[in-house]
Amino acid sequence: MPQPLLLTEDLTVDLGEVRIVDRLSFQLEAGRTLGVVGESGCGKSMTALAVMGLVPTPSRLGGRMVFEGRGLLGMPEPERRTLRGRRMAMIFQEPMTALNPVVPVGVQIAEMLVVHDGMPPAEAERHAVGLLDRVGIAAPDQRAKAYPHELSGGMRQRVMIAIAIACRPALLIADEPTTALDVSVQAQILDLLLELQRDEGMAMLFISHNLGVISEMADEIMVMYAGRAVERGPAQEVLLRPGHPYTRGLIATIPDPERRQAVLPVIAGNVPDLRFRTPGCAFAPRCGAAVAACADGVPALRPLAPAHEVACIRAEVAA
Repeated sequence: MPQPLLLTEDLTVDLGEVRIVDRLSFQLEAGRTLGVVGESGCGKSMTALAVMGLVPTPSRLGGRMVFEGRGLLGMPEPERRTLRGRRMAMIFQEPMTALNPVVPVGVQIAEMLVVHDGMPPAEAERHAVGLLDRVGIAAPDQRAKAYPHELSGGMRQRVMIAIAIACRPALLIADEPTTALDVSVQAQILDLLLELQRDEGMAMLFISHNLGVISEMADEIMVMYAGRAVERGPAQEVLLRPGHPYTRGLIATIPDPERRQAVLPVIAGNVPDLRFRTPGCAFAPRCGAAVAACADGVPALRPLAPAHEVACIRAEVAA
C-alpha cells in the first residue's frame, strides 16, 4: 500500500484545560479529497489548524501526525514554516480577515513566491497576475492593484485560492470556503476548486457543516462530533447508508426539492460544552435512539461495512 500523504493517529488538541480534538485518526491519499463535516464547535477547524501548525497558544498537541513521511508534531518551527505555503496551504473561512487590508492583493499573492520560491519581487508580481487569471478574475492586471475592500466576497475568496495554490502545494485545506457567499458564487468557487485539483493533482481536506456541499466534493467523509470522529468511510457509502444517528440527522436536514415540507427537520439540542464532558456517547442527550448503555463509555469506531466505520453501539438497530 502506498504511504498516505497525510496521516494522523490519536491526535489530541488541548487549549488550556479543554480538549478540543480527542484521539482523532484519519489519513488522506495524494490527489484525493477527505470531507470533514459537523456542526460548529465539533473540532473541524482546530483539526485543520493542527495540521498547519497554527493552533493558538497556549495549547498542547498529542498523538502522531505525518505529512509526506515527516512527523509534524515536534517539528522545529523554521522547518514547519517551509512546509506552509509550499507543500501545504489553507483557505480560511473569511477572506476579509485573512487578507491584509492595507496591501494590494497582487502583492500578497506575490509574497508567497518571493518567500517560498525565492522569486524576484517584480517577477513574482507578474506571476500573481497570471494566478488571478487562473482563478477566474477578470482584468487581473487591474485587480492585482486593488485592496481587499475593493473586491466582492467572491473575488476575495478567489484571491485566497490564488495565494493558496501559488506554490502548487500537495495538500490544500479548505475551511468552510463558501460559507459567506451566495449560492451562485458558492457553486463557482466549488467548481474552481475541483478544476484546480484535477489540474494540479492536489489532495484536499475540505471542511464544511453542509453535507450537501461535501457530497459534491469528497471521495471520503469523516463526520465529527464533540472533537471526535463518529463516522468515516467512502462518500457514497456514508451518504447512502449512514450508520450514526448524528450523520442521519445531518442528512435529514438537507433540503430536498422532491420532498416538500412546511418545516425543515433539525437536530434538537446543541453541541455539548467541551469544558464539561460527560461519560458515554457525547451525542446521547440529543439522540432518539439512545439507551441506558450509551452512557457506559465512549463508543469506539468499529466496522459497519468495508472501509466504513461508525462509533455507535446501536448503529444497526437504529438504522
